[in-house]
Amino acid sequence: QVQLVESGGGLVQPGGSLRLSCAASGTIASINAMGWYRQAPGKQREVVADITSGGSTNYAASVKGRFTVSRDNAKNTVYLQMNSLKPEDTAVYYCKISIARMVLPIADYWGQGTQVTVSS
Repeated sequence: QVQLVESGGGLVQPGGSLRLSCAASGTIASINAMGWYRQAPGKQREVVADITSGGSTNYAASVKGRFTVSRDNAKNTVYLQMNSLKPEDTAVYYCKISIARMVLPIADYWGQGTQVTVSS
């Protein structure tokens, strides 16, 4: 059994900052890529940022320079630091983590989602 628990969403004014966290727990052998997605009302889910096991990162063009993804391998946790937030960043944010379990192949697990609302 694997569980992902997200935290850190909320309401923030334009220009503000938030930090999202996503912690994985359970029977985990190893963790590969970790990432963040978001889904705004009426839109498809889109990738925001991801980070490989080696620490390489990728960002959507819309967040590059404002968001930073990082990971703490000792805590099985991925973070998303969001600065200079804009109203168009409003969405439900989901983490996705690729996890290898003891005798099972690598699979993607999703967090429950956390609402981020940017509004004055």
